[in-house]
Amino acid sequence: MALAVATLLAVVVVSYRQTIRAYPQGGGAFSVATDNFGIRAGAVAASSLMVDYVLTVAVSVSAGVAAITSAVPELIEWRVPLALFFLLILTLANLRGVKEASTVFAVPTYLFIVTLGVMLVTGFARCWLDQCPTAVSSQLDIVPVGSLTLFLVLRSFASGASALTGVEAVANGVQAFREPKAHNASATLALMGTVSISLFLGISTLARLTGVRISSETVDLYGTVLSQVGRAVFGGGIGFWLLQVLTASILILAANTAYQGFPLLSAILSDHRLLPRQFRNRGDRLVFSNGVVVLALVAAALISVFDAEVTRLIQLYVVGVFTSFTISQAGMIRHWLRSRESGWRRSIVINAIGAVTTGLVLGVVTVVKFTHGAWVVLVAVPLLVALMLSIRRHYRAVGAQLRALPPEPVPRSHRIVLLVAHADEATDRALRYAERIRSEGIECIHAVEADTDETSYAWRAMHPQRPLTLLEGKAGVGRRIVDYIVKVRDAHPGERVTVVMSDRLDRRSLRELFRHRHSLAIKFRLLFEERVVVTDVTHLRRRRRSGLTPVPLRQVELVVLVSDLTRPVREALQYARSLGPPLHAVHVDVEERQRERVVHEWEIAQLDIPLEILESPYRGIVDPLVEYLRERRRVALPGTLINVVIPEFIVEGRITQILHNQTGLTIKGVLAREPGISVTSVPFHLVAHLDD
Repeated sequence: MALAVATLLAVVVVSYRQTIRAYPQGGGAFSVATDNFGIRAGAVAASSLMVDYVLTVAVSVSAGVAAITSAVPELIEWRVPLALFFLLILTLANLRGVKEASTVFAVPTYLFIVTLGVMLVTGFARCWLDQCPTAVSSQLDIVPVGSLTLFLVLRSFASGASALTGVEAVANGVQAFREPKAHNASATLALMGTVSISLFLGISTLARLTGVRISSETVDLYGTVLSQVGRAVFGGGIGFWLLQVLTASILILAANTAYQGFPLLSAILSDHRLLPRQFRNRGDRLVFSNGVVVLALVAAALISVFDAEVTRLIQLYVVGVFTSFTISQAGMIRHWLRSRESGWRRSIVINAIGAVTTGLVLGVVTVVKFTHGAWVVLVAVPLLVALMLSIRRHYRAVGAQLRALPPEPVPRSHRIVLLVAHADEATDRALRYAERIRSEGIECIHAVEADTDETSYAWRAMHPQRPLTLLEGKAGVGRRIVDYIVKVRDAHPGERVTVVMSDRLDRRSLRELFRHRHSLAIKFRLLFEERVVVTDVTHLRRRRRSGLTPVPLRQVELVVLVSDLTRPVREALQYARSLGPPLHAVHVDVEERQRERVVHEWEIAQLDIPLEILESPYRGIVDPLVEYLRERRRVALPGTLINVVIPEFIVEGRITQILHNQTGLTIKGVLAREPGISVTSVPFHLVAHLDD
């Protein structure tokens, strides 16, 4: 059985070296399947891999904890908390970055290989020179099962096939290697296969010689196969404890394969619009942090549901990865038939053997493990494929609308509605902003609270020239405000309504923003109203008094964020032009292809506004933007307010809105805490049916 699994691993390694040579850009099974069979086949391969990556983490961490409980049985009842603890450590390490995580994980890997080598040499030497040591379970009787023998053999083979799950990660991550990337990835895969086959065969042979007996019922009592072999060879001394510590470490760290593969695959799928765009966003350490977090959360759920029992989790394993193996190898056959590169006949033979072999294994695994849990994967993969294709249809429909010509004239004028929550310095600053931009008129409104009306008296004392419209009624404050704004908009069909709001923050913290829940709710509801623009003039209260008199707001500068030259951006630019103050257009360079496309389209459009490109060495949007805005404030005249205009598009349905504008939401949250900066959201509403 061990020889069959080792042969299978060798076939897959040799086959995937062909994949790396043909697809040096990475992507593994997804790239091969998409390129040769289309996006649907690619989605099947990717979904299968994603499921298996999650299971890799859950099984690896649970197996590592099993190695610990094999040495210290008293910890068995704590295996779920232990598994979740190690999962947290892995997640934090990977959020720190690939280089740092790889450095931390390399040392125990090498020590584990050396320790296993010492164990194998010692064990085989004792068998050769004297007498083989015996495992603690060697006296257990093996109950014959008659006609079920073949089924159990196939089931054992299916479980052993889990040794192959790390191969795909190398093909996915070719771009993470040093130059020459394809050569180094291929060499790494060959070395990994050689070491894995050698250790797998050695341990399997020594387990047979020492008489190891293992089952799901006895593993908690006698320990794992490796712990029994180690105890037999080292006699329970320091060698055994070192082996168990390193085994636990290496099994837990084996999950790092998935931590490298899952986020990278998610980013690739996001580029193909099969997953939300947030999966291609990098964190501060250039890590696809959203993919890391999602992987950790789903793996944690599996560990909790299955009580960190390897014998239960392993039943879900392998189906996904062998589905992707088979699709990938079949795709490679088609690739060689189309390209007919040098040596294509030899390559076809190699990949044909790989496709047939992995296809047979997939059939075996599906049959023998179906009732033991494989059905969960067979249900999950089609559901995930359907979700991916639905997301892709949505993104394509949205993209088509964003680049289409506007069906009707865009409103060029606007009138301002100023929300007066309190007659204070914050509202006074918002009024000064409204007075320094062009508009058809300014109306100040206040939703009267049931218990007091002091705001109206204070307002008349501060601004006698500005009448205050009082909104009374039994409805809530937010409902009265939104209803009135909609009424104003409907009364002027050819104009926009700019709603100017002011929040006074005592501290520059995210928690402080959430203290203004009513304000946030109003902003959110207004986003879904057509021809309504929301400007948030946040006021940071000075914590320390000084002898200096605060400089009142005297002028406004506009900065429009340009991610792409789509309809929302064009309308935001037109809106900003109508306001009157000096205007800057800014694009943050997070992706070379996107920057080149934006610059090219900007030149074709012949806009009279220069496009400023902000470099982003860490591929983030927020930090370069904040640095740019702070510099603009530094060189501007005292009393200048920088008004950042953010184009947003609103889709039908609140659920699908999750797929969009997350970057804009982050920017608004950060800029709300920056002094001297206001934020304007210019929504563009997609009204067509996106799924058509």
